[in-house]
Amino acid sequence: MPELHHTTPAVEWNNREKIFFRFFFIYFLLQVVPLDPTYFSSINWTQLHYGDIFNIAHYYPRLGWIIAIVALVGAAIWTYTDRDKRISYDRLYYWIRVAVRYRLAIALFAYGFLKFYPLQAPYPSLSNLNTYYGDYTRWKLFSLSLGIVPDYQSFLGLVEIITGGLLLYRRTASVGAFIVLIFTGNVFVSNIAYEGGEQVYSLYLITLALFVLSFDLKRLVQLLILQKPAFPNRFHVTLTKNWQRYGRLALKSFVIFFFVLAYAFKLSMSQTYQFPSTAGLAGAEGIYNVTQFSRNQDTLPYSKTDPVRWQDVVFEKWATISIRSNRPVIIDSNNTERVSAVENDRTYELEGTAGRHYYSYDVDTLKQVLTLHNKNKHYKGEQLVLHYSRLNDSKLLLSNDSLYVVLDKIPKKWLLEEVAREGRRKSIKL
Repeated sequence: MPELHHTTPAVEWNNREKIFFRFFFIYFLLQVVPLDPTYFSSINWTQLHYGDIFNIAHYYPRLGWIIAIVALVGAAIWTYTDRDKRISYDRLYYWIRVAVRYRLAIALFAYGFLKFYPLQAPYPSLSNLNTYYGDYTRWKLFSLSLGIVPDYQSFLGLVEIITGGLLLYRRTASVGAFIVLIFTGNVFVSNIAYEGGEQVYSLYLITLALFVLSFDLKRLVQLLILQKPAFPNRFHVTLTKNWQRYGRLALKSFVIFFFVLAYAFKLSMSQTYQFPSTAGLAGAEGIYNVTQFSRNQDTLPYSKTDPVRWQDVVFEKWATISIRSNRPVIIDSNNTERVSAVENDRTYELEGTAGRHYYSYDVDTLKQVLTLHNKNKHYKGEQLVLHYSRLNDSKLLLSNDSLYVVLDKIPKKWLLEEVAREGRRKSIKL
């Protein structure tokens, strides 16, 4: 067994401390060790995509209150059976703290690199830029606001990466845990204020950080607040055998290689995972005004209130079309982070937004046919098959047996892009 060393006087654990420790030991052990079978089956272990690495790091137990009950029962049993046994609580405390701070570091790397590149909140799509402000949920507005300032997003990611690095080392772990409390505490409040979906996960990370920081918290309070002398921490484990030293080195190297180097490399080689990567109809990207709309040979005039008549259409550079009409949209309110290699699962562009219907499409360039599939999970199965033709460089015709739609491309400029190109000191004309 590894040897314990105290260069300052060791403090004996009293019975109350032992009882509390038994509960927290079981509780945090169950919090950091994945036991859910669906977690393992949801990951493609043979062909790891960076999304799989993110999902590995994003694990947290869903039923925290059940774990608390199990820990309570386990602590009671442990207390009853521990009467005649001599257990080194210092050693157990050391190892559970190692497990918690590594778990916390891995979580920070996972989100840190997504922001650092910056991929988590991408620059708004054309459809996003042509959606009314009031048609967004609070969380989508928050995400879009972060997406237009990629440098700031990268800075946030860098803070998380550095903090994760601090947690990997015993001497700097408390500093890292303190930063987590401030940084992730802000994330937790943001999720509540903006109705995000990661408030439980951020609270989970905060509890881990509190546990890591508690190791030095008493001394810090005594020294900085009560202004009384406090002994520095000189408690550590010495690994005396080769297999112990090499095993520790191998585990730390694996974490750094897998969750830092490999993950960062895969992300750096990728484009945004929030939008599809399949190219759209060549030369069609842009926003179009619907100048003519007929349904069943009945021509409908432009209207902002007609649920049938299209108002405008956006062709993204990837294979997505969004159509604005007054037809109600049931909002896809997913607001949790999902990193998927499957294109059909990439629905960020329509999540948290109303006012537009989003369709992915397949192109048959020989027959000039677009097959549209509604991407919103509430309209699963909705499909449109449209014949397309180019009337000129800026005019598209979409039609089938019942629809006849003429689209005129709008030479629109966006203030965000013009300011970025010309600078804020120059006059901008849109």
